[in-house]
Amino acid sequence: MSKRGYHHGNLKEALIEAALGLITEKGPTGFTLSEAAKRAGVTPAAVYRHFEGREDLIAEAAFQGYVIFADLMQYAYDQGQPSALQAFEATGRAYLAFARKYPGHYISMFESGISVNRTPELAAISTKARRVLESAAEDLCEHIPEDRRPPASMFSAHIWALSHGVVELFARNSPGIQSPFDPEDLLESAIGVYLRGLGLIAADT
Repeated sequence: MSKRGYHHGNLKEALIEAALGLITEKGPTGFTLSEAAKRAGVTPAAVYRHFEGREDLIAEAAFQGYVIFADLMQYAYDQGQPSALQAFEATGRAYLAFARKYPGHYISMFESGISVNRTPELAAISTKARRVLESAAEDLCEHIPEDRRPPASMFSAHIWALSHGVVELFARNSPGIQSPFDPEDLLESAIGVYLRGLGLIAADT
């Protein structure tokens, strides 16, 4: 066991996978590097071949999460084309789908306290993911009279905040908080109210 950590076939990935499981179970501050090493089947000393500390490990999990997230958002946006409305709504649903399917990554990205500016690589991939939603908002903004058109960055930030709120309150089993509606229905109706307010969909839709 003492030498296994230095000959592990894919030590870095094994540690990240172990960390993702622990983050999902215990939260980003609820585990130690030693626990991650034990779950990965390596020695604690082996962790430091790739990571200086727990925050570095979580940051790498966040980076991987943003890569997946950016691809998922782009796929949703592309699938909604050529309708600007369908592409925009699809990106909102993709946010919720990502949070459900990749809870460890989601927590690392949005609940760990790790700054997206921790590394240039993390900043770049988080910007790429955000840019997909901004592109969808820009497409929709073209259908709003210029004198009533919000900045696309504000538009996308509102929807991001709506999506994040639904995930945090109703899709991640927050203690003591329940809703009689499915998170998907809550998000869809909230986006609908927002878009009706901008005149992008009919009031009776």
